[in-house]
Amino acid sequence: MAVKSSFENAAVLFIDVINDFNFHGGEKLLYHTKSILPHLKKLKAFAKENSLPIIYINDHYGLWQADFKKIMKHCTNKHSKTIIQEIMPDKEDYFFIKPQHSAFFQTPLQSLLHELDKTCLIIAGIAGDICILFTAKDAYMYKYDMHIPKNCMASEDKDGNDYALYLMRSVMKAKTDPI
Repeated sequence: MAVKSSFENAAVLFIDVINDFNFHGGEKLLYHTKSILPHLKKLKAFAKENSLPIIYINDHYGLWQADFKKIMKHCTNKHSKTIIQEIMPDKEDYFFIKPQHSAFFQTPLQSLLHELDKTCLIIAGIAGDICILFTAKDAYMYKYDMHIPKNCMASEDKDGNDYALYLMRSVMKAKTDPI
């Protein structure tokens, strides 16, 4: 990871990492998510070591409860259990639910980032070619600097993931160096 000073105004966003993988394509997404799990854990440790706020933004799964324990309970199954246990929020982390793809759409994320005086986002999670891409588009429109480590993002298909990274790097000016 880069030197701490370059991230002093950063917050870490974990998108949809609490997931049941119980949908068409979920098996492929689970496979790719398992490959990035060590990097997600490394990113979380980096954030903790450097006192960066960690913000989880997650699908609500029809519960509409911004309670990560309820979302985790709902999503935990034989496929997702290990991932959820390895990367679940800590009590000092922030947790929001989102109604659509972007972490900014109808959530308090923008207000929290403003309150915390954060101008740089480190974005990680799943699915890269949908929810991370939509979040990055909104972050770009709000003029945030972004680092989206390519080894901290997974999609159902590698080609879709690579294309999303290309768009985020070339259009949205995100850094995509691995951590």
